[in-house]
Amino acid sequence: MRAWALLSVVLWSLAGVEPRRSSLFSNKGLVYGTVGHPGNSQINITNTGKLLVKNFMESLSGLYTCTLSYKTIKAETQEETTVKKRYDFMIFAYREPDYSYHMAVRFTTKSCVGRYNDLLFRVLKKILDNLISDLSCHIIEPSYKCHSVKIPDRDFVYELFIAFQVNPFAPGWKSMCNDSSDCEDTTNHNILKARDRIEEFFRSQAYILYHRFNKTIPAMHFVDHSFQVVRIDNCQPGFGKNEGLHSNCASCCVVCSPGTFSPDVDVTCQICVSVHTYGAKSCP
Repeated sequence: MRAWALLSVVLWSLAGVEPRRSSLFSNKGLVYGTVGHPGNSQINITNTGKLLVKNFMESLSGLYTCTLSYKTIKAETQEETTVKKRYDFMIFAYREPDYSYHMAVRFTTKSCVGRYNDLLFRVLKKILDNLISDLSCHIIEPSYKCHSVKIPDRDFVYELFIAFQVNPFAPGWKSMCNDSSDCEDTTNHNILKARDRIEEFFRSQAYILYHRFNKTIPAMHFVDHSFQVVRIDNCQPGFGKNEGLHSNCASCCVVCSPGTFSPDVDVTCQICVSVHTYGAKSCP
């Protein structure tokens, strides 16, 4: 027996879990379309059977059901049989995390007492801010502490332990996004360039120290190999990371599920039993 599948008409049924339906769907929650022709401007069924949804928002996340209906024909009797197959799957909105960098460096100093330590700290911050200002990045949460450090085979020396964070959201940063509300690609690209510039700045400090000074080394100078950098991931409000639930995309910021919310740029969705939607930013 031979059979042919008649796929000239395909019914895709998408039933979201939200009580309020999106404009993507009809009143019955269905999307109709033939192969290669969109059901509407945001949904398209490709020739290979893929369902493409444009501008997928967090409110569209949830349980989806796809029903494929087609007919088979027996070659001997020309008898037609309708076959229906149903597929249930979950779709979650997600986005790349927003990057920032925590950095730390050390400088030698004559003493932990005096105004010169604070002066160096403020000058350094200003230099770094100017270095990355064209990228709409800036230095936040700067701090320093002075400690006496025992160097092997030497006496105690004083060092400034300086820490700061490089952030991609300096005032006016939205102008870099070309009027797009979803521009983590741009901000993450800029923060990577800012990281590289700052790393090169401190690398040049070490080079200057060892190649441009003869025997007289300044009392306050960068400690070679003291530069440290750690990337920090932040998620937009309404999104968070959950390696257990989304192990196939553990580094992604995935929309908070019903029963959870995220009000800030933390990476964790918090419990809130009164939340019944996806992407909640507050707990009623």
